[in-house]
Amino acid sequence: MLGERKANSGFAVKDMDAAREFYEGTLGLRVEVFDEQHGVTMLHLAGGYDVLMYLSAEMTPPSYTILNFEVDDIDAAVEGLTERGVSFERYEDFDHDEKGIVHGPGPQIAWFKDPSGNTLSVLQQP
Repeated sequence: MLGERKANSGFAVKDMDAAREFYEGTLGLRVEVFDEQHGVTMLHLAGGYDVLMYLSAEMTPPSYTILNFEVDDIDAAVEGLTERGVSFERYEDFDHDEKGIVHGPGPQIAWFKDPSGNTLSVLQQP
């Protein structure tokens, strides 16, 4: 029934102005505002994918990664984001290099948070 229907996911943010500045200004994504009053926006990602972003002042950030951005050169991506003021997370169960990148048998990955505490990552496939 829904197997042939376009779908997208969504996530909440606490402060839409801070989120828009981060996703547009820092990450360079195209953000389309649908409803300014209620804080409903769409993030337009590469490949024609869209993700709904909406305002929820009472939101609690999830414990998982909400968006993974695949990159060709994770070192360059981490350096570029660091220059834009992004800080990378370090988790106890992972061995991070000096930049915060985890190198392993799977993808190389580095996690960071948006202003609302949502976890995102850049990752490079093996």
